[in-house]
Amino acid sequence: MLLIISNQTNMITIRPLEPKDWPAVREIYAQGIATGDATLETNPPEWEAWDQSHVSGLRYVAINDSDEIAGWAALTPVSGRCVYAGVAEVSVYIGSSFRGQKIGDLLLKHLIDQSEQNGYWTLQAGIFSENIASMHLHEKNGFRLIGYRENIGKMKGVWRSVNLLERRSKVTGIN
Repeated sequence: MLLIISNQTNMITIRPLEPKDWPAVREIYAQGIATGDATLETNPPEWEAWDQSHVSGLRYVAINDSDEIAGWAALTPVSGRCVYAGVAEVSVYIGSSFRGQKIGDLLLKHLIDQSEQNGYWTLQAGIFSENIASMHLHEKNGFRLIGYRENIGKMKGVWRSVNLLERRSKVTGIN
């Protein structure tokens, strides 16, 4: 599915992420890691590991009118157990030179819509409380804070806690 949207600065195309996009996606992931407030990961994985851990039909890139990948969004299953088949964790990353242009909002809205069309009833996000922009983005799109995971992992020797947000679909998994 191809979606073309005009945001505040240019035209954005959202399309499925393809293996050829990995170098740009990996670089955007690395930029997020470098902020220190996006993930506990210290390095982006290789394509094969990332590909195996993310839902193949629900990963997207946002491309600007200069044909640059500005950001990406994807789902990761929360469990291999069949009873959790409709529950996934959301990742949204925007390239450092594209932040503040509402591209994350476009990607997240698209990912939510597509996840519901594919039977996902609950989306989760783990976000550091210091990542105010990501907290606002998710809350704006129907996620609610349901708790936090205290000192869930160390980053550079410092324990970090992660806010747990959840979005329950109003169109799928309601019966």
